[in-house]
Amino acid sequence: MTSADVLIIGLGGAGGIAADVLTAAGAEVIALEAGPGLNSGDSRLDELANDVQSRLSAPKALAEAPVWRADATVQAGPSPWPILMVNAVGGSTVHYPGLSARLHPWNFESRSRTLEHYGASAIPEGSTIADWPLSYEDLEPAYAAVERAIGVAGAQTSAFAGPRSSPYPLPPLRRSGWTELTEAAARSLGWQPFPAPAAINSEPYNGNPRCTYCGFCSGNVCHRDAKGSTDVTVIRRALASGRLRVITGARVTRIDTGADGLASGATFVADGRERSVTARCVMLATFTYENVRLLLLSRSPEHPAGLANAAGQVGRHYMAHVTPFVFGLFPGRRLALHTGLWAQATCVEDWNGDNFDHGGLGFIGGALLVAPHELRPIALAGAPLPEGVPRWGAGWKAWLREHAQSVGYISAQMECLAYEDHVLDLDPIARDPFGIPRVRVTHRARENELAGSRFMVERMAQWLEAAGATQTWHAPSPAIEARHCYGGTRMGADAADSVVDAHGFAHEVTNLAILGTSTFPTSGGHNPTLTLQALSWRTASHWVASA
Repeated sequence: MTSADVLIIGLGGAGGIAADVLTAAGAEVIALEAGPGLNSGDSRLDELANDVQSRLSAPKALAEAPVWRADATVQAGPSPWPILMVNAVGGSTVHYPGLSARLHPWNFESRSRTLEHYGASAIPEGSTIADWPLSYEDLEPAYAAVERAIGVAGAQTSAFAGPRSSPYPLPPLRRSGWTELTEAAARSLGWQPFPAPAAINSEPYNGNPRCTYCGFCSGNVCHRDAKGSTDVTVIRRALASGRLRVITGARVTRIDTGADGLASGATFVADGRERSVTARCVMLATFTYENVRLLLLSRSPEHPAGLANAAGQVGRHYMAHVTPFVFGLFPGRRLALHTGLWAQATCVEDWNGDNFDHGGLGFIGGALLVAPHELRPIALAGAPLPEGVPRWGAGWKAWLREHAQSVGYISAQMECLAYEDHVLDLDPIARDPFGIPRVRVTHRARENELAGSRFMVERMAQWLEAAGATQTWHAPSPAIEARHCYGGTRMGADAADSVVDAHGFAHEVTNLAILGTSTFPTSGGHNPTLTLQALSWRTASHWVASA
């Protein structure tokens, strides 16, 4: 099969959802995936290999990782932050921790709501924050469909969440001493905690077994297919239809177009040979950085600045979560956070979105606060330490030996804004092994995000102290979660300041859909996966309805 109704480039978290919708409707689909197909036998309970050596990102992603610079006055160098994705069937859902929360209604109209409540002065100078061209209500049916398709476990929604058309398909993950301790502490502060919604099987679902809480969920293939990764759920179903052909090891070099300027297919390299496929519709569903890179590389006489880039919007409005962590010491208490799942967590949304008064605080938005598990030994050994504890030597080892089991932590995913000078483009110097330019990221944490992080650090320390921590500490500055990256192909109603429309199709290449977080106008304070999957469901369903 060298021709299909739809070509999907990147069969991961987004592309897998689209493949399921399309094949269920009878469409013939070809999917090009740069990585291999994995299975439960590829699981390794090995923190060093999974988290330090990033084995699931090799070889493609490791060889072409984007370079990074703080602003346009300096030359880009290696990224100071984790930035890699998984090249494999199922993409980064193969190794993600599975937390699957919906954005709030406020997140879809944060610019207009901010102007209404706090005035124009609340928006930082240079920010390009924008409302989405669709509402929470528009996306809610797709949220519900994805939760059923992959299996999301949850007990209740956040008290601040938007209305739901149906309950979670699975009961929540089991509670632990840590989650019960942090839930009680949050309630003592007058907050409204809830168990994390997670794409993890709390009981058998989709023909797959329940989770065993092995403690090696993040960064790893599930050893028994109990995670709702797309390879063992929707992609498996699409393959069973007989209407999906997957070509693995396929490195796409350009999206092809015809004389009419529309997408006609793609050229790719596999097994050392250059090949091509054609399709009526192309859905670009790689990671944010590769979405932008392929569009910029796909130049033609009809698209001299790159595909879908006549308005110069490809690569603009880049965002990445700012992520502070706070640690707490619980002397004499064995918390054992190296066990269990990251998504087996207690969450708090009292400080997310606009769920609290921002007057005079100096920042927009907020963060989901999470008290998770999976604080494994190497990660703990490399984490910030309390004042007075040495970073190496006998004193460091003695502190770890005595206290490692008694350290708890809280993480936050601080909403980040888009700025005029936060962009993705092709670096003029850095090349991958094939001689193709790498993506260059221009980004730095601004005062809006730093002020929000400082606020969240205070809340997280307060939470840990309410749970019984006798000491709390954190890094001097928050990390950038560059794997939670957004923008570059913004969604909007106006082709002058966006790349795709409300259904995810390019304004100027109407048979090209772009899937993934690169289309998000705002980041929100949640993990992005469920929302990008809901958008993919909506895009594929729109194509089916209009084909």
